[in-house]
Amino acid sequence: MKKYSVLAWSMVVALGGFLFGFDTAVISGAEKSIQQFWQLSSFQHGFTISIALIGTVIGSLIGSRPSDHFGRKNTLYFVAIAYLLSSIGTALAGDWSVFLAFRFLGGLGVGISSVTAPIYISEISPAHKRGRLVGLFQFNVVLGILISYLSNYLISQGGDSSWRWMLGVQAFPSFLFFVLIYFIPESPRWLILKKGATESALKILKVINPLNCEEELAAIQNSALKSSSGNEENLFSRKYKTPVMLAILFAFFNQVSGINAIIYYAPRIFEMAGLGAHSSLLSTVGIGMINFIFTLIAINFIDRIGRRVLMLVGSFGLIASLFLVGFTFYTENFSGFAIPAYMMLFIAFFAFSQGAVIWVFISEIFPNSVRAKGQTLGSSTHWIMAAVIAFCFPYLAETLGGATTFFFFAAMMVLQLIFVWKLMPETKGKSLEQIGTNLIMH
Repeated sequence: MKKYSVLAWSMVVALGGFLFGFDTAVISGAEKSIQQFWQLSSFQHGFTISIALIGTVIGSLIGSRPSDHFGRKNTLYFVAIAYLLSSIGTALAGDWSVFLAFRFLGGLGVGISSVTAPIYISEISPAHKRGRLVGLFQFNVVLGILISYLSNYLISQGGDSSWRWMLGVQAFPSFLFFVLIYFIPESPRWLILKKGATESALKILKVINPLNCEEELAAIQNSALKSSSGNEENLFSRKYKTPVMLAILFAFFNQVSGINAIIYYAPRIFEMAGLGAHSSLLSTVGIGMINFIFTLIAINFIDRIGRRVLMLVGSFGLIASLFLVGFTFYTENFSGFAIPAYMMLFIAFFAFSQGAVIWVFISEIFPNSVRAKGQTLGSSTHWIMAAVIAFCFPYLAETLGGATTFFFFAAMMVLQLIFVWKLMPETKGKSLEQIGTNLIMH
């Protein structure tokens, strides 16, 4: 059993990623029915769709506090309860304001889980498997998106109230997540740093790394002594400037690739390219499938060839695919399925690089004492940029046109390539303590 314990614990916590993906995407199938049910104006409708994203931004900003104060495990209990109440509350809501409150609660759960789940998995993973195990979180996010599309399609045949079932069905995996959290241990690094519970931590480390558990314990204790003299650590002190810069830039580039614009507005982009409305179903399921397959491939390579190689390959692919989309809009040569094909190529390269690497890399680069704060910084940068891009894209596409918009995204990916080539360190196969020490010294 011990051999598979770390994998089992990671899979339980990665279920939070599944709920994150499901909760984010499920609204796409219900939004028209919700608008009709409450007779919402376009402003009210936009607010209804974006309220969860607002909750996500706030959840990601505050995520480090419960994670550091109450522990990673107890914070995951809160996340599970937030998902459970959100799914039941939105399914049964008789009033629009009640619906909004429960969607906001689900968004909070997404934001906090994007901080806590990658931290937890990175802190319980052996160095040589950490990329794959933290990558399970992103894999489950993508799986959640795909299953929500499929679930919406199947439930949509159920008549006028089918939107309630679309949102309510999430209660089942949420309850399962809540029950399974009971069976995972607390993070040994949190136990040592925040509680001084060395014996409890050592028991868990013996399961994670039976051969070198004593050395790992000493390294964690040593990093705790170095980093703090009982004072609250300031993430923005000069010694942490390298990991802070890496986290902000990594999360920034993740979103200026245009990924959320493409996920949220794929049908609109295809219609801009002169394709009929029937292609929107093809686009969502097709994009979901490509995202899923290439995330799975990336997870199998992330510990073998490293984070940096995935990012270099991905950057070249993203530049090429975005340039091709922009060029097609520029020449207005919309014959055949050129735009959908280039979009699928974009999604494949994104899933293989940024999509798979972001949560792994940000969860690795901060020392133990400020890891939760660092993950919060990276996660909140990601979600704030996601909100900005999602809100700006329709305006940019309308005023500047498809060509200029996609050339802008391509130019941003050229900058990402320079960032990866010149600044991004390789973290493959190193312990969290080694990575933290290396980045502080630079």
